[in-house]
Amino acid sequence: MKVVELTQETWPLAEALFSTSKTVEWCFCTWFMQTNAEMKTNDNRAVLRERLGSPIGLLAVADTGEAVGWVAVAPRASYSRLARSKITAPVSGDISGVWSVTCFYVHRSARRQGDTSLLLDAAVEHARKAGAKSIEGYPIDTEGRKLQAGELYHGRLSTFLDAGFELVERRGTRRALVNRVL
Repeated sequence: MKVVELTQETWPLAEALFSTSKTVEWCFCTWFMQTNAEMKTNDNRAVLRERLGSPIGLLAVADTGEAVGWVAVAPRASYSRLARSKITAPVSGDISGVWSVTCFYVHRSARRQGDTSLLLDAAVEHARKAGAKSIEGYPIDTEGRKLQAGELYHGRLSTFLDAGFELVERRGTRRALVNRVL
């Protein structure tokens, strides 16, 4: 398994991966970049493609050459929706140097094999190399509950904690803000 950045060259891999889920194919991982109205009216595939060339995310590529996983990781400021939600609101007004991990998608054939952890570790290293001061996430605390895969796109709290993130605060009954200083 290798992890690669989403670029013009790797775009076909993302298109193929995202087409394996109707929800992901509709969203094209642009939820945090747009308003509700924009999500409904825009071609979300085109919105993501237009952002190629700036940090967007990483793909997990199997030995077969197919993408089997995705993590959205970019500077926090590139995700306009984060500032409008109580769950993802920043702790301080200074978000310079802060990167965010907003979404994961792992194809059902690759689940339960550690790909989410691999992608999270790669996202941390990617942000570090790009000069980020810290990286944060907004995972769900499953508290031992078994959830559907579609409910886990934020990642599990335990996955972030295992990767060296610290719990900043709980947000609601199931969500959390986590941060890792780089």
